[in-house]
Amino acid sequence: MKIVRKKSSKNFFIIVIILVGFLVIFRYFNNVYSFNENKSEKYNVAKVESTTYSENVENIEEKSKNLSDVIEDVTKSVVGISKLKSTGKSIFTNSNEGKMGIGTGIIVSSNGYILSNEHLTGEKFSKCYVNLEDGRSFDGTVVWSDKDLDLSITKIKAKDLPVAKLGDSSKIRVGENVYAIGNPIGFEFRRTVTSGIVSAKNRTIKIDEGESSSYMTDLIQTDATINPGNSGGPLIYPNGEVIGINTVKISSAEGIGFAVPINVVKNVIKKFEEENKFDEATIGIYGYDKEVVPYLAESNINFSKGIYVAKIIKNTPASSSELKEGDIITAFDDVEINTMNELKEYIYSKNIGDEIKLNITRGRINKEIMIRLGRKS
Repeated sequence: MKIVRKKSSKNFFIIVIILVGFLVIFRYFNNVYSFNENKSEKYNVAKVESTTYSENVENIEEKSKNLSDVIEDVTKSVVGISKLKSTGKSIFTNSNEGKMGIGTGIIVSSNGYILSNEHLTGEKFSKCYVNLEDGRSFDGTVVWSDKDLDLSITKIKAKDLPVAKLGDSSKIRVGENVYAIGNPIGFEFRRTVTSGIVSAKNRTIKIDEGESSSYMTDLIQTDATINPGNSGGPLIYPNGEVIGINTVKISSAEGIGFAVPINVVKNVIKKFEEENKFDEATIGIYGYDKEVVPYLAESNINFSKGIYVAKIIKNTPASSSELKEGDIITAFDDVEINTMNELKEYIYSKNIGDEIKLNITRGRINKEIMIRLGRKS
């Protein structure tokens, strides 16, 4: 009996060990299975992320297509301008590229007003030739120009033209994407589009021409490539709005070009659209903003804001007023003015005969002066 009980006890322990072994094996395979399931779930998540990425790529491609459509629309309003008439069907002929000085303009009204650079079209009453995107050519007459801004408006006898949309250059920010459109060199590269960013704003540059010097102020600086022939062409936002007119570049460096902010000329364009004329008003001064002062020989000029009255022109409203050379104009009709472009933009919004209030400082004296605008000769 004792022997039988010992064998039975031994068998019991063997069975327990076997059961524990089975339990350990079961838990091991269960953990392995669970781990593989978790790996599978993570893989599925990765596939979802991959799908999302594909959707983003599609969105980017769609935006790119939209940008291409926008630029394509803008180029319809970009024109070629030359001072010499072509002997061929187009002013963009290879044989005439060099001598014709081909440049660019932008249509700003459906009835034939073209915005460009004065150095390209010539001064008021000058003649030039305009070539449209659809191949038609027209004789043009310059109806307005401003040498300091290097801007001009040319009229052609045409109607139902595609018009560029003008933006708000006062809201530009450094780093924003921009595109320049123009006609560098000539026929082969007409309506070339280059891209870049707004590199800086409110730039002032000195231009030496022979023995005389002039200053262009409040310019938009961009690294979008601007070559000879791009003059007068638009600098645009990705939405197609024109924020500037390309004018000059630094020849001794790459990626430094400039455009005149569009806001300064919008009131001029508006009056041509509404009245088919623009009678330019003036107060009769030559002035500098604070950005020009570092270029001047007079080291004693010191002011932080406003416009410095450098010269009062004879037989103008300013010459018969209390305004004096050396005064600082800080505001027009209580509207703060700090750049020459802001001054011009404000005067362009007025009519001959309008009376305006000038807020000035003269040393430690603050003063208000009333001036009635005259006609610019």
